[in-house]
Amino acid sequence: MSTALITGITGQDGAYLAALLLEKSYRVVGLARRSASADRVSERLRWLGVLDRVELVDGDLLDLSSLIRIMGEVEPDEVYNLGAQSFVAASWQQPLLTGQATGIGAANVLEAVRIVRPAARFYQASSSEMYGLIQETVQSEKTPFYPRSPYAVAKLYAHWMTVNYRESFGLHASSGILFNHESPLRGIEFVTRKVTDGVARIKLGLASELQLGNLEATRDWGHARDYVRAMWLMLQQDVADDYVVATGRTTSIRELCRIAFSHAGLNYQDHVVSAQSLMRPAEVDVLLGDAGKAKRRLGWEATTGLETMIAEMVEADLARHRSRRG
Repeated sequence: MSTALITGITGQDGAYLAALLLEKSYRVVGLARRSASADRVSERLRWLGVLDRVELVDGDLLDLSSLIRIMGEVEPDEVYNLGAQSFVAASWQQPLLTGQATGIGAANVLEAVRIVRPAARFYQASSSEMYGLIQETVQSEKTPFYPRSPYAVAKLYAHWMTVNYRESFGLHASSGILFNHESPLRGIEFVTRKVTDGVARIKLGLASELQLGNLEATRDWGHARDYVRAMWLMLQQDVADDYVVATGRTTSIRELCRIAFSHAGLNYQDHVVSAQSLMRPAEVDVLLGDAGKAKRRLGWEATTGLETMIAEMVEADLARHRSRRG
């Protein structure tokens, strides 16, 4: 039985990845930072029905000693670093924390792997936000990076450290440059979930308006359930490498709103307001990924369409609010 260690296991991607690996008969161990809200942060694992099948161990991305200890105790065959301060908007308010957790945290995990489990295969969750002010209309593994937020800068540091450890120390270390990926488990602070939750609240009479930032920004949105499969496939390759994971379709936030509100029989124009206070200091206007390399080498491609994903998210948020009302 293979053992996988997942940092960020209580997040959206960590929960879906844990479920996937359990289906493949892995022993799954998750790094969990000691928190007074432990019950709440485990909600995603509970929602997928896998909480009682994973092992949670205390540790912190900022504490190298804890990572070294955990590597020795768990002896993982695969290490997936999904832990980060991952909300772009918050990175402007907390740039140093973001740099530590998202950037230095990844370097700490790499160093712990190098010291204790150099034969383990390592996955780094890189981000399409690293492209930022895009240098090419469609972004591939060869497109130059131009990060436009503290989050993206921190992710770029973690990405290049992964490349450096692969080339300097011979680690089987791969990065997935994942474009936006969503699901019913997405945090409420992210725009897709903010929209689908807003639709549910308005449909049930709990609200009448939804405030958003730039409605014209476009993103390449896929389903997290598809994207964690790409993570696993990367670590099954003989040679480590970096891969773009994307759908190849870009959609504006305005169109996303139209799809989500239409699913609930509503007109987004009656409810959505663009608020200046929610605009980013430096906007990333367009992201569109070319996942051709992942398709050729990994046999991966997205299987869940945007409309299907948004419908799933709206229905999940409607069910959540109905259950709270009793």
